[in-house]
Amino acid sequence: MPSKKALIRRPSPRLAEGLVTHIEREKVDVDLAVEQWEAYADALRTNGWETVEVEPADDCPDSVFVEDTVVMFRNVALIARSGAESRRAETDGVEEAVAGLGCSVNWVWEPATLDGGDVLKIGDTILAGRGGRTNAAGIQQLRAAFEPLGARVVTVPVSKVLHLKSAVTALPDGTVIGRIPMLDVPSLFPRFLPVPEQSGAHVVLLGGDKLLMAASAPKTADLFSDLGYEPVVVDISEFEKLEGCVTCLSVRLRELYA
Repeated sequence: MPSKKALIRRPSPRLAEGLVTHIEREKVDVDLAVEQWEAYADALRTNGWETVEVEPADDCPDSVFVEDTVVMFRNVALIARSGAESRRAETDGVEEAVAGLGCSVNWVWEPATLDGGDVLKIGDTILAGRGGRTNAAGIQQLRAAFEPLGARVVTVPVSKVLHLKSAVTALPDGTVIGRIPMLDVPSLFPRFLPVPEQSGAHVVLLGGDKLLMAASAPKTADLFSDLGYEPVVVDISEFEKLEGCVTCLSVRLRELYA
């Protein structure tokens, strides 16, 4: 049976210096952020995920958003190359972590840029956001890495939010969820469910009917409950101040064998 592992990375003491691009900067309480991160990790473990800590990157303010550093498909890891030059050092330690789990490792090479937050997997379909952090060459290299393994890569334009997954994620049945005003081309998502809160656009699939989601989207949690899902709610307010969401704080590896 495949084991469920999740890469996580402890927040940097410099977290409050993290980048913001589409929202106004707010004061970040780093101590509270650490408490929230620990609760997030506990929620993963409580729901059947083994957490694997990537070596901290204390000099990288945004390093807690480990999802941006690597994209997984099956047992292959593609080490990202951020469109934000200041974030590129965050991949240090990630290669070691995924290789230690038995993954084969590829890299995104210059001039390509790719952030993991721009990649949404729905079955064997990979939606790749083309925007401020991920360029066309990055998507080409994503295709080269994963299409030979059976993936189908679809490019989605992103200009209104930081990453594709700032705007949309997907439910277990493949329905894409999000807010229409955040999307460049809503018609690209034929099975689309609008949610009442922007932070409700983000879920982590924990397995079965369980959805990890932010406490800041209670109306969306009620909607998901009405649809037969079980919301697992965590408070990530300090990370939301830096355009973070529940997906950003981990890399889920579902197809590794123990």
